[in-house]
Amino acid sequence: MTAKTPDSTRRSERSRRAILDAALELVGESGYQRLTIEAIAARAGVGKQTIYRWWPSKAAVLFEACLPEGTDAESVELPDTGDLEADLKTVLRATVDELNNPRLDAPTRALTAESQNDLQLARALTEKVLEPQLQAYVRRFRTAQQAGQIDARVDPRIAVELLVGPLFHRWQTRTVPLTHEYADTVVDLALRGLAPR
Repeated sequence: MTAKTPDSTRRSERSRRAILDAALELVGESGYQRLTIEAIAARAGVGKQTIYRWWPSKAAVLFEACLPEGTDAESVELPDTGDLEADLKTVLRATVDELNNPRLDAPTRALTAESQNDLQLARALTEKVLEPQLQAYVRRFRTAQQAGQIDARVDPRIAVELLVGPLFHRWQTRTVPLTHEYADTVVDLALRGLAPR
């Protein structure tokens, strides 16, 4: 007799949400290393078999818990008011708020660290989270190039990295606080370097 492939459509939404919430809570309380499927199951009030039926690992549970509900890759867009500086500052300030959110800090750090050793997780993070966001920046920079707001010769992907790289570096190293003022300064300096010549 062959084992049936799990049917994700049969998930109980209430149980699913309880499991994802439990994973977020537990990683925030005790860290990723101490997070176990057994602990998630106990906190969520489900059997661990239920979790293993839907996810292959604790990293997979945590990854899904961190995904924004109701969004997909095609729905990620940056604001385009015609004022590139204001739009970028709005987005980077929101990024600062997200990175500083205590509920998301521990899970995001755990997934970032785990993805260094788990190629499947790294691919999922890139495909479902990072790349859609980076491509939204690229599209916004192309619009700005067409409007003559930044140098037409600039590679938009490199321009994106000038903005997001410093924020993630400061968040990851915890050298100094990650603030709105810092995000604004990053935008100001990046746009100076990207200005038409």
